[in-house]
Amino acid sequence: MTQINQLPVAVTGATGAQGGATARALLGAGRPVRALTRDTGSPAAARLAALGAQVVHADFDEPATLAAALDGAGALFAMSTPFGADLDTEVRQGAALLDTAAAAGVRHVLFTSAANADRSTGIPHFDTKQRIEQHLAGLDLPWTVIGPAAFLENYANDWTLPFLRAGVFHLPMPPGVPLPVIAAETIGAFAAHVLTHPDAYTGRRIDIASQWCTGDQIAAAIAAASRRPIRFEEVPLTVVETYSEDLAAMFRYFREPGLDIDTDGLHAAHPDIAWQSLEAWAAARSWDL
Repeated sequence: MTQINQLPVAVTGATGAQGGATARALLGAGRPVRALTRDTGSPAAARLAALGAQVVHADFDEPATLAAALDGAGALFAMSTPFGADLDTEVRQGAALLDTAAAAGVRHVLFTSAANADRSTGIPHFDTKQRIEQHLAGLDLPWTVIGPAAFLENYANDWTLPFLRAGVFHLPMPPGVPLPVIAAETIGAFAAHVLTHPDAYTGRRIDIASQWCTGDQIAAAIAAASRRPIRFEEVPLTVVETYSEDLAAMFRYFREPGLDIDTDGLHAAHPDIAWQSLEAWAAARSWDL
């Protein structure tokens, strides 16, 4: 184990989907993990502690807690989100986290962004990540950026489940038009691989996905896993706009020009990653439908 790999990896969002998956993958690989969370007493934090993570309090709006949490860390898994805050807050908090990492002498930062977010997509919550990526690139700090595709977990959340119980899978995509998708566990596995081989990934930006799936294919996989009939139904963008112009902009981009992840090339270059398929992800879930 190289010297950097003997130092703890600080993981932000550790009690969430991406951060939690990354923390578990790192622990499974024998890496010391420092799980950063605002609520050290949460059930998710307790589960990480039981796996061997050091759980520490950290709050993006409390610089002293970030500095303490990053002190002595060899690497950082950094993420940002506008949800629960706002777009300007996401950029401010993301930049503050990266500045703190640089000041603490962290030797490698992996920032998880979004697929195509470096292309000025016009999607508000993608463009904030582009701004954070640009801030990271301007620091004297070794870095890697990964851009995950559409999260499979979004198809089993509190918004989706009521419709699935009614036998319908809704997605604002035309029939037959595929999206690249990825599960949180696969993001975690890829992130852990990068953080364990930092020299091979320094200065690189990589968009990641497991496969391309249409709405009909997603509905069929959930139907098979849940053993319930489920059909795909396209949601018009005009309906999405009434809920969120941000999400409407995202699906408008997904339709045209669309994401362009070369999954075949990506998987060939990373054969050690278990690229969990849609079908395997659906089968592994306990569907309460």
